[in-house]
Amino acid sequence: MQAANPQDSCDMAGAALPIADPDTAKAARMNLPLISKDMSDEDITRMMKNACDASNFLKAISHEGRLMILCHLASGEKSVTELEELLSSRQAAVSQQLSRLRQEGLVRPRREGKVIYYALSDPRAVRVLDVVYDIFCNPG
Repeated sequence: MQAANPQDSCDMAGAALPIADPDTAKAARMNLPLISKDMSDEDITRMMKNACDASNFLKAISHEGRLMILCHLASGEKSVTELEELLSSRQAAVSQQLSRLRQEGLVRPRREGKVIYYALSDPRAVRVLDVVYDIFCNPG
């Protein structure tokens, strides 16, 4: 579940969405929504809520430490100690970033004795990581 966070809330009151030219071929090819004057208030409200959700999701992964944790977890579950070693980071820093990812519902913990393991819990994270990797890391 996504926790309420005042800095991540989206105030939709009085917001107006720009009207796109319905003939925008590039947006249509990219499968992006075209905003038109004949959209219902319900459709616009839904789109604004989705934009808020997307913004909060992107904020959660927009720290290089959190992004690296997600990259490491994409290959499978890891203990906090493993993540510390992989990231060359202190336990406090790794735990802080894991806490934010857990708060946003992107990872889930599992305790085995004294060891805590983390795994990805949101399939959207894998999809976004795939795109980020393709754009920034793929040497092609």
